[in-house]
Amino acid sequence: MSVIRQMTYQPAGRRAASVETMTFGRLRELNDGGTQRADFHVLAVIDAGPGSVTVDFHLHPLQDQSAVWIPPGAVHRWDDIADVAGHLVLFVPTAPVTHTTRELVAYPEAAHWSIPDADWPFADTARSHLLLEASTPPSDSRTELPEILLSALITRLHPPHAEARLTHPVFRLFRSSVEAHFRQHHDAGYYARALGYSPRTLSRAVQQATGRTAKAYIVERITLEAKRLLAHDRLTAARCADILGFPDASNFSVFFHKATGKRPGAWQATVAAE
Repeated sequence: MSVIRQMTYQPAGRRAASVETMTFGRLRELNDGGTQRADFHVLAVIDAGPGSVTVDFHLHPLQDQSAVWIPPGAVHRWDDIADVAGHLVLFVPTAPVTHTTRELVAYPEAAHWSIPDADWPFADTARSHLLLEASTPPSDSRTELPEILLSALITRLHPPHAEARLTHPVFRLFRSSVEAHFRQHHDAGYYARALGYSPRTLSRAVQQATGRTAKAYIVERITLEAKRLLAHDRLTAARCADILGFPDASNFSVFFHKATGKRPGAWQATVAAE
């Protein structure tokens, strides 16, 4: 597993642009097959496949009339894009302008999904309008048109579970708190107390939004970070334990084995051989 290359949002030739577009042909020219982590969103709209991208150790297929969303911070690698046709939309977290899309972008998840035939003409038209606007030469008068058109595209693509995430304010608070404190606090009860909700209310909100218990959500987030540290930063179990708030390497090893079925060293060796 290669060392992660950190990618920073740097719009080419459009100094103030918060939205950029790219063809898969251009991505093929730039892609070196390495592992990346970006500080911006990558939304890919696929006209034709097949292909694949690995995001945080999960393989996502790139198929005809489909989309893939890679949020900031997600470790990803374009595995097979030789035959993929479509576009990528790169944008900063503050780019969307509507309330709904801002909420959705604030709490993103890596996902891939197929776009139904009935929805495809609308998504395709929204993309075409964004591509046209993004191709215009930069001018002195800054407009919000790219951001408006991005919001329209996101809305037309109907990302999976968008409604569930947007309709559960308790879950949104929980997710933000977990993201900020999962290295120090592993107990669902802590988050219930910190947010001022009963454990039952919190668990119900998380279950409705994600299909998982609050505890399972926390475990999954810690496990993902542990995998990143083991695979890409190549840290020892002892160092992972220290970073992730476990009392010692043995305690971390037991947690990781329960979550993944493998000891940290064995899992690290497996991904290193891939």
